[in-house]
This record gives sequence, structure tokens and C-alpha cells, in this order.
Amino acid sequence: MDFREDVFFHKLAQTSPQAYNIAIERAEGIYLYGPDGRRYIDMISGIAVSNVGHRHPHVIQAIKDQLDKHLHVMVYGEFVQSSPNRLAEKLTSLLPPNLNCCYFVNSGTEANEGALKLAKRVTGRTEIIACKKSYHGSTHGSLSVSGNETKKNAFRPLLPDVSFIEFNNLADVEKITRKTACVIIETVQGDAGVRIPSAEYLRALRQRCDEHCVLLIVDEIQCGMGRTGKLFAFEHFGVVPDILTIGKAFGGGLPMGAFVADQRLMKTLTYDPPLGHITTFGGNPVCCAAALAVLEVIEMEGLLEHVEAKGKLIESLLQHPAVREIRRIGLMFAIDFESAELVNQIVHYAKEKGVICYWFLSHPHSFRLAPPLTITEPEIREACALIQEAISWALAHPSK
Repeated sequence: MDFREDVFFHKLAQTSPQAYNIAIERAEGIYLYGPDGRRYIDMISGIAVSNVGHRHPHVIQAIKDQLDKHLHVMVYGEFVQSSPNRLAEKLTSLLPPNLNCCYFVNSGTEANEGALKLAKRVTGRTEIIACKKSYHGSTHGSLSVSGNETKKNAFRPLLPDVSFIEFNNLADVEKITRKTACVIIETVQGDAGVRIPSAEYLRALRQRCDEHCVLLIVDEIQCGMGRTGKLFAFEHFGVVPDILTIGKAFGGGLPMGAFVADQRLMKTLTYDPPLGHITTFGGNPVCCAAALAVLEVIEMEGLLEHVEAKGKLIESLLQHPAVREIRRIGLMFAIDFESAELVNQIVHYAKEKGVICYWFLSHPHSFRLAPPLTITEPEIREACALIQEAISWALAHPSK
């Protein structure tokens, strides 16, 4: 009764004409289970959310412990609470010294909204530079700095004074000037199909921002929290952002995001006007408890140490003559094929075989993989064998 499709399709707003449409009753580790007991291997972690696996015992215990104390008691920034305090102390201890002050919000897109406001407030400038093919979220500000024009046109007018440069194009860095408030960039472009920049590019970007007193916002909503083998992907490239945005995997399955900067920057949101940024549920104590537990799991279980080896194994097991390219950093994959139709068939057949792969919004010739960091070698081998079966089936049954 609870899993009726007529309710799902008519009482819940739909995001596309073709929902993935499987019923899920429970989840554990890398597995999802339907009400009929059917098991699915989750090779996308709910789109890079369940990095420590579904319902990790340490995360669940932290949530239960906080539930026994209190839930929401006040809007963000008014009451002193143990859970957000402990999370802020832990998170900033893992970051460079200038990223020492956290503003907790409810999602990644909200983190980007706050970061954009902060950059304008600090610099007194209005120009925002973003990258073509980027994705930063679906709220108005985040959508304004995302690079998919097809997704934006129906919702104009969006933020003014936004311009776009080519990702990983050194020459375009010169477009950053004294009029620019901030540059917002994904360390690794996710929705564009896992586009990995050169260290030279990111360092040039950092230098140009420094020369013109421009704030660099680094969006690690998808590629952060250990996904690339570092806690944050910017650690691979020898650059440090002025503002870091976090979401997705941060809450361990609960809605959680943050923007992090130096306290001297954050203080500008407290006056002229007061409450320069405010949220009712940001810093929710239960979500903060879960996020702290996620950081503890990554540390306690040494998850970062095994990401690259697991990524290499998956890459080796997915070699196939029909695969045009595999782009990968850590356990973040885009697997390219000749057509969107072929990708669609592979994803749907894999679903029938009990493996969840998924599409990219802006790069239909690839499917994505982003399994939990906790996935084991036997689980990798089972999942990859089924994906190979899906590829072979799709090639043998071309769509008409």
C-alpha cells in the first residue's frame, strides 16, 4: 500500500517524465532493498551522498544519541548547542587555517547561495564568474552560476552580472578583473561528466584571484568528503579556496550543507544588515551529529587510504571495446559511449540485473558511478560483472 505508483506519480511532484521508478523499503551498506525483498547494488551512493554506506552503524548511533537530547530548538545562530559546536571544531581542524569558520545550512545549493552572498558582501562587487558546463544547484542563485543553458532558460531572469569562462582553459583566467567579486568553480566538474582540471590551471586561477582581490569559491558538494581519495578534492592540486562549499555526503544521508571561510569574512554577514544570512533549520543538531559521525568514520576506518585502489580496480574491470573513455578521480566515474541511447539501455538493463548506475544531467553520452567508499573488492567484482553484462546486452539489442 505504501509503495503505490499512482501516489508516487500523481501526489508527488515529478522532476522528469521518466523517473527511475524502483520501490525502496530499506538500505544497508552498499545495498538497497525493495518491499519484495529484491536487492540492488547502489553504485551511485544516492548521487554521491552515502559515501560511508547506507545506515552506517556509527552514524545511526550518533543520530539516536542526539534524538534522546533534543531536535530543533532555535533558528541558526542564537543558541549554543553541543552538536554544531563539536562539528565545527572537528571540520575546521581538518581544513587549512583560513577555512576556520562554518555556516551550516540544509543542502549544497544553499551553501552556494550563502557563499555568493558572502562574496558580494565582502568585496562590494557584483560580477560573478562561473564555468561553462558547471552545476551548482537549482535555486535561483545557484542556477544562475550553472552552465547548462537548457536548464536555465525557462526561469529567467536570473542573477545579473554573471559571466562564464571555459573550465580548465588557462587563457580564460585573464577574464577575471578588479570588477569581479568571486569565481565559483567545482574542483572536479561532476554533472559535466567528471571533468578533472590540471594543477597548473587551478594554481593560475588562484593566483589571478589573489592579484585582483577576488574571492575563490570552491564547490566540493559532489567531489568532497573523500570521494576523490582526499577529504576534499582541492587537496590534490595545491590550492586553497577562500570559501568552501559542502553538501551531499556531508550529512551521512541527512540534509546537510555548509559554507566555510575565514571568520573575518564571515563576520560581514552579522552587520549592515544584521542577519545578513539566516536559516531556520541550518545547523540542525541531528544533522550535525550525523555529519560529525561521517567525519569520524572516514578517519576511524581509514577510508581515504583505499579509494584509489578501489577506483583502479573498477576502471580495470569496466574496460570494453564499446567504452570510448573512462574519466575517473578516486571513486568518481564517467563512462563514455557513442550515444545517449546506448547509455540509456545500459542503465536500464543494469537496473533489471540489480545494479544502480545513473545518468548525468548535462552529458547524456556517459553514465555515472560513485559507489560508497566502503565497497569491498568482492562487491566491486560482482557489480562490475553485472555492468559488463548490461553493456553486452545493450550492444546486442540496439534501440530502434
